[in-house]
Amino acid sequence: MKNRILVTGGTGYIGSHTVVELINAQYEVVIIDDLSNSYASVIDNILKITGKKPAFEQFNLCDKKLLDQFFKKYTDISAIIHFAASKSVNESVEKPLKYYRNNLMSCINLLDAMREYSVPYMVFSSSCTVYGQPEKLPVTEYAPLQTPSSPYGNTKQICEKIIQDVTISNEDISAISLRYFNPIGAHTSSLIGELSTGTPDNLVPYITQTGIGIREFLRVFGNDYDTPDGTCIRDFIHVIDIADVHIKAVERLLGNKNKAQYEFFNVGTGRGYSVMEVIKTFEKVSGKKLNYKILGRRPGDIEKIWADTSLANKELEWVATRDLDEMLLTAWNWEKHYRPVNI
Repeated sequence: MKNRILVTGGTGYIGSHTVVELINAQYEVVIIDDLSNSYASVIDNILKITGKKPAFEQFNLCDKKLLDQFFKKYTDISAIIHFAASKSVNESVEKPLKYYRNNLMSCINLLDAMREYSVPYMVFSSSCTVYGQPEKLPVTEYAPLQTPSSPYGNTKQICEKIIQDVTISNEDISAISLRYFNPIGAHTSSLIGELSTGTPDNLVPYITQTGIGIREFLRVFGNDYDTPDGTCIRDFIHVIDIADVHIKAVERLLGNKNKAQYEFFNVGTGRGYSVMEVIKTFEKVSGKKLNYKILGRRPGDIEKIWADTSLANKELEWVATRDLDEMLLTAWNWEKHYRPVNI
């Protein structure tokens, strides 16, 4: 086996898919997750997919005492992939202190532990929300960072700055931030997928839950944006493509191939799809007609964004390969597997 990688938030949506790909790439994995927005059963499903059960510790990273105990127990961590964070744009507008407390303190505590326990590398789960509404599209890594439209986006921007400052002050720590766009889809086994503990905030799980009858109708927030059909445009990317780029980033750090102590890359497909395009594509691949209603704009949403991914394509030797049809079909298959009801 290769090095041991700590994955925080590893039972969550992107985290669990990344754990699967790490195990498939022969890495040892240990997960920290407080299960505030995920389920312990994900661990068993990772075992079913990979044949290997990752080590798992349940606690919140804001608890520094428990984090110290963790690193005293696991003394061979080679790198950290840091996903753990509260992640709802909408909820962050309603509960900003929760987001600042949880997202900032967890990151600070991890960086403290990296210095104290000599863990040299971090891959940080960042977000395209750091760009706000870009002035030019597609957005490149060199675009000026706008004031984020939500506290969630602000925490990602602040965490990036904290990580960058730590790498400047400590030559023993290097980090890569992956600014990904809109992850959707599920593992082809349908054993893991996007599963929140409450009402979904993201478009695709709301679509699949509407398709299967859990939700009465799909809410479309705004149809008066300056886009071809009036609905918001996003760069949707398959979650396994995102998992793959985390492996590339870890290997770049472990192989000392990074060109600076702090690097950041866009992770997307480079193509924007509107909400209505996603709805129509889902109807095509699933054969289900969706009931949806147009509502007013939602606070914190931006109008349109998609990525220029050429830097990640070149430096990480990575490219997203899965199209929108596959993204939505795997999401639908996951929904049907998780909720086998009469459809």
